[in-house]
Amino acid sequence: MTPADLSRCVVRAVRCAVADGELAAGAAAPERVVVERTRPGGVGDYATPVAFQVAKAAGCPPRDVAGVLARRLGAEPGIERVEVTGAGFLNFVLPAPSAPAVIADAVMRDLVIRDVCQGAGRAFTADENRSGPGERLLRERVVRQSVLRLLHVQGGVSECALPAVPATAPPVALPAAAATPAAPAAVPATAPAAAPVGATPAAPATVPHTAAAAAPPTAPATAPPAVPPAATVADLPVAPVARRDGDVVARYGADAARWAMLAVPARETPSFSDVLLVQGEASEVFRVRYAHARSRALLRNAAQLGFRPEPGDVDDAPALLRLLADHPLVLEAAAHHRAPERLTRHLVELADALLDFQYRVLPQGDEKPSAAHRARLALAEAAGTVLAGGLTLLGMDAPERL
Repeated sequence: MTPADLSRCVVRAVRCAVADGELAAGAAAPERVVVERTRPGGVGDYATPVAFQVAKAAGCPPRDVAGVLARRLGAEPGIERVEVTGAGFLNFVLPAPSAPAVIADAVMRDLVIRDVCQGAGRAFTADENRSGPGERLLRERVVRQSVLRLLHVQGGVSECALPAVPATAPPVALPAAAATPAAPAAVPATAPAAAPVGATPAAPATVPHTAAAAAPPTAPATAPPAVPPAATVADLPVAPVARRDGDVVARYGADAARWAMLAVPARETPSFSDVLLVQGEASEVFRVRYAHARSRALLRNAAQLGFRPEPGDVDDAPALLRLLADHPLVLEAAAHHRAPERLTRHLVELADALLDFQYRVLPQGDEKPSAAHRARLALAEAAGTVLAGGLTLLGMDAPERL
């Protein structure tokens, strides 16, 4: 069970408790239930304050509401244990995430992101053009476009819901990106050219090798959480790029500039520094793009050794599995709060976990490729697929080589 599945289970439990008379008829289930990682010192894997949302309408203390929901949720498949703590917090203990399950979810979610970025690209660009000319609105356009993609992936925005450009409005040319600064000689500059800031990026180029084995490519592994259709970005306050930073696209390159604009909350002024130019560990955007490139390099190296990825159990990558299992919840939260910075933080954590895991993927020395190697390769490929999809939602390229 993914965190997004858990959120929907809680909503269903509230509705069933009301229908069965365990909670007062006026206790309506909230449209969205916040499920978060348990904080340090907490109990279990995830927690939610939903009982506090329901208690007032139910006419009873939050802890009583939590007790009713805990009994129901404890019987749900995929939930090992539910505990009530404090004044009424529900805490969940889930089984360790299964590698085949997170791989299947990554593959299916990748198909959804492809559909969004290919089918809705024209609509997003049209909405951008409404923001008007002027470099001072550059960040507003970048943030708005990323939020629209996130909402679209969650099912909260359709093309017909996006603002249209009046027929009389002349097209507004978006700023063209200057060439990305060259990497030091030690790092081959083989990455594809960055997309201009404001342009809709191409979707990841290839379907993962494990797509057929993980799940049939017909629908997402889990239905996308519902985002209120009324959600818009028109009222999202966005701080512009500071005048002192000048032409950030020309100085830092399109992808690095876009990352800096999206890595902080929209209300905050983005910070630009020469760290964005570093092709090394100090740069977060480099680590994320490099981790994706490494996942693709592992596939090429495995092909040379004569084996391919096959989903299977992986018991030596708990951090990577946890981050992949959390990805749907991160996307849902980023869309709901209109906060692309949540996605950037998650991509950095995922990239670091993948870069640590990569050394255990291929056979070492005289080892022969085994089922364990094939399973690890499938997990690394899924992590790369999630990174590529995340970069695409942010409007950035995911290089195959770097």
